[in-house]
Amino acid sequence: MPTSIITTDDLRDFKMEMLSEIKDLLEGSNSFKEKRYLKSSEVMDLLQVSPGTLQTLRINGTIPYSKIGGIIYYDYEDIQKILEENKVHN
Repeated sequence: MPTSIITTDDLRDFKMEMLSEIKDLLEGSNSFKEKRYLKSSEVMDLLQVSPGTLQTLRINGTIPYSKIGGIIYYDYEDIQKILEENKVHN
């Protein structure tokens, strides 16, 4: 089995490659900001509300949505806009 010598340049290259891959993974985990449309379960997680509360927000027109087949989609930007419009300033 041949031996190979690892230099400090090799370690530096390895470090930079690892940091780049970790950065890519972290950026990929922020799915809400990258996705334009969210499903109901994602909106419930984002807003920390129950299915019934989300349905009420849809029915009373607070949150706009689109329905394709049996799946309801919400525009992430609409949700952010609603949160900003309803921000309470004390």
